[in-house]
Amino acid sequence: MIIKRISEKIPTTIVIGSSLIGGFGLVCLIKEFVGGPRYQGVDTSDAENKVIIITGANTGLGKETAWELARRKAKVYMACRDIQKCEIARKEIVLDTKNKYVYCRQCDLASLDSVRKFVETFKSKEKRLDVLINNAGVMRTPNSKTKDGFEMQLGVNHMGHFLLTNLLLDMLKESAPSRIINVSSVAHKRGKINKDDLNSEKNYDPSTAYAQSKLANILFTNELAKRLEGTGVTVNSVHPGIVDTEIIRHMSFYNSWISTIFLKPLIWPFIKNPQQGAQTIIYLAIDTRVEKISGKYFSNYEEEDVGDQAKDENTSKWLWATSERWTRLHQTSIYK
Repeated sequence: MIIKRISEKIPTTIVIGSSLIGGFGLVCLIKEFVGGPRYQGVDTSDAENKVIIITGANTGLGKETAWELARRKAKVYMACRDIQKCEIARKEIVLDTKNKYVYCRQCDLASLDSVRKFVETFKSKEKRLDVLINNAGVMRTPNSKTKDGFEMQLGVNHMGHFLLTNLLLDMLKESAPSRIINVSSVAHKRGKINKDDLNSEKNYDPSTAYAQSKLANILFTNELAKRLEGTGVTVNSVHPGIVDTEIIRHMSFYNSWISTIFLKPLIWPFIKNPQQGAQTIIYLAIDTRVEKISGKYFSNYEEEDVGDQAKDENTSKWLWATSERWTRLHQTSIYK
């Protein structure tokens, strides 16, 4: 009797187990499809001997980008705020790729002094720069300011990278053909540059401030591309997709237990992991097919149209002039 009952339950158990395995397999296939194809390139040495700076390279998109470029034999500088986390990531990359030319350098984009010190140190060690990847970013932070008094998202996502890029332009020009990649977001399409309250002093909304900072990335790219015409230096922006990285750490609901149980399992197949999100960044950094393309916005390897606000040339010029003043770009110094 007992044997009969067991034998009756086995088929049901097998069916349920097979269904769960099949369902999980289908979910994994959806995630792979949504994530898009992995960048292949010409060969694994297409970045060999290129000197590349990546901001925010100790985690997420930046780390995966650094990892792949190190695998392709590039000389990679990981520009990070947290030097201890950077060293942990660097060791992982070096042990895996056997590329000893991977370095950690402190660069806190929330501090203009830190950015200047990073550039000074870099220039004392290197004579060329082939690729600058402005990847680091923060999203929906509490109302807070950088060390120089900028709203945190505007300061880190735009102002810090604006200064960093301009201080490295001489090296990029001397190393031409060279490239700049600015990591933006589709969120720029709902952004607006608030000329009356750029620093969110009168009113602060974390989502609005984030969208403004991502729009600033696109406007910066557009204006810089015009200024670099004929120099051999290209600059493009990229939307990596919706990627599961530490940038969401300030989104309290998404990190709540309710979200963990009910929301995350549902949206997991439709969100890229960091490796998937990094592929278009890698493509823009080294692929020969885009070596002469500049001032464009990419997503999933393809050029895409930007939002209407990002096409406003007057706003891009205004933002550039304002950014020059606020970052004291042309102050009397060795960088002038």
